[in-house]
Amino acid sequence: MNIVDNPLIAQFLFHPRPARPGSSRLPNAIDGTIPVVDDAVLGYRLYAHKPASPVIVYFHGNGEVAADHDDIAPLYHGVGASLLIVDYRGYGWSTGTPSLSAMIPDVEAVHRAVPGILDQAGLGRSPLVVMGRSLGSAPAIHLASSTGAAYRGLIIESGFAQVIPLLARLGLPFGMLGNPADPVGNLDKMKGLTMPLLIIHGEQDDLIPISQGAMLFEASPAKVKTFRRFAHAGHNDLLYYAEEYFQAIGEFLQSVHI
Repeated sequence: MNIVDNPLIAQFLFHPRPARPGSSRLPNAIDGTIPVVDDAVLGYRLYAHKPASPVIVYFHGNGEVAADHDDIAPLYHGVGASLLIVDYRGYGWSTGTPSLSAMIPDVEAVHRAVPGILDQAGLGRSPLVVMGRSLGSAPAIHLASSTGAAYRGLIIESGFAQVIPLLARLGLPFGMLGNPADPVGNLDKMKGLTMPLLIIHGEQDDLIPISQGAMLFEASPAKVKTFRRFAHAGHNDLLYYAEEYFQAIGEFLQSVHI
């Protein structure tokens, strides 16, 4: 069996839970679905800001869903950005079962759907930035790598360079893996990305160590790149430092002339 399709991988990497579309209390939240292969659909929530403002296409962590972001989206608006969050299979109101083997082709379907989603919301002329947090670093880096010309920049929060060490830290018996090639390839893909880059990582992250973020940063050949380290933050508490966090994102958006 290919390591990507090993059910143990999904057990350790994915923690899906349901959510209902139309549940947001925010008037600018737009919910919908994106068809992907195998007759599955991915749910999304768009928190629309102003026309022509940048849109951050966001891929979340493994225990989160798009509907969790009602409290966070206004902070993105505060730095001038709309936020489009796409769930993985089995998360929120998406259908299907999450897996690494489905994630990459699904990301390409998301990219094809983004222009239509934004046109319907009156955001069709908006510049795009792609962002991934934790597990979401994989689809974000792949999207930037495969369709980079469509995006002005890449933001990675608490991301990983190598998935095998991550799986070992999550508790997957390393002896069962043997010595496989990296099935995600974040580090190799980053080596080919010249678009502006912002890496955000907590120095106290004990799930995905900051050394992983540093590897991604060093691998990037981008001329415009920033590594924002948070000395007292771990993996899931970076937003305790929301002022500094969103200052970094706002400055990045300005640096890429958005």
